[in-house]
Amino acid sequence: MKKVMKTVGLALGGVVLLVASFCAYVALTGIPTYDPPATPALSVEVTPARVARGEAIASIQCMSCHANQENRLTGKYMAEIPPLFGKIYSKNITQDKVHGIGNWTDGELLYFLRTGIRRDGSYAPVMPQYPNLADEDLLSVVAWLRSDRFPVQATAQEPQPSEPSFVTTLLTHTLMKPLPYPQTVIARPDTNDLVAFGKYTADAFGDCYACHSADLIDQDKVTPSKTKGYYGGGIEMVGEGGQKVVTANLTFDEQTGIGKTYTKEQFIRAVRNGVRPDGSILRYPMEPKMGLSEREVGAIYEYLKTVPKIHNDIAQKNAAIQLAEKN
Repeated sequence: MKKVMKTVGLALGGVVLLVASFCAYVALTGIPTYDPPATPALSVEVTPARVARGEAIASIQCMSCHANQENRLTGKYMAEIPPLFGKIYSKNITQDKVHGIGNWTDGELLYFLRTGIRRDGSYAPVMPQYPNLADEDLLSVVAWLRSDRFPVQATAQEPQPSEPSFVTTLLTHTLMKPLPYPQTVIARPDTNDLVAFGKYTADAFGDCYACHSADLIDQDKVTPSKTKGYYGGGIEMVGEGGQKVVTANLTFDEQTGIGKTYTKEQFIRAVRNGVRPDGSILRYPMEPKMGLSEREVGAIYEYLKTVPKIHNDIAQKNAAIQLAEKN
């Protein structure tokens, strides 16, 4: 018996030593860097149609994270990110050639948006990646970044460097990895197929599942439907004044989701205008998505009908948080 206990103790000690060594390695090396990527050699044609489409996508994906108080994409402090991940600041993505992306090639931008790897090989773990966004929509984003629109004009202002926590750094060595660059054409779905169109708008275009699932970390960016708690909500975010806000359950569960509380018209109003059926205003970090058309939001509603229902009482969780904060 003593020999067994000794063997178990040695094994556990070995595991502890390995874990400690790995943590020390992570702390010492920081967020991984990669070889500078071989980026696509192409030049994006900037057309009015692409700029308009890119602007619509940017209003959903870029503006809330990168726009300062003057509506320029200089980067800023990301207050909505839970403190567990450290102090995170978005980057300057204006056309400034020193502080922004003015010297990036179109191929470097496309590669970064797909994979999360910058042209110098550094990795942006908090920046969303877009593996399923249609090629033409991604080209439209680049066209908008190259356009004469006010938010992207060269501005030297930039925020301080991010201070990622050890947790964030550890995750970049384990779960939060760069994505592969797609090797096949990614086309837009048939807009007449409302379910397919809604899935694309919600997952690839809107990135809605990233906040409205069970975990900020345990997510499948390539196949979003495999994400833990897909559209069941429950992620604890930071709202106005530092208040905790739990993201909503968007499945059609009749008791805790939107199955009985939202008609299609009410859902469209909530997403585009930020107003619930009872007239109350949705709380930050959820913001109105005016860049989405009524048809796009309506398609999201049709798709959510097909998502497996999850019983997750978010209202009760938010009430418990508010009570705890008062006490």
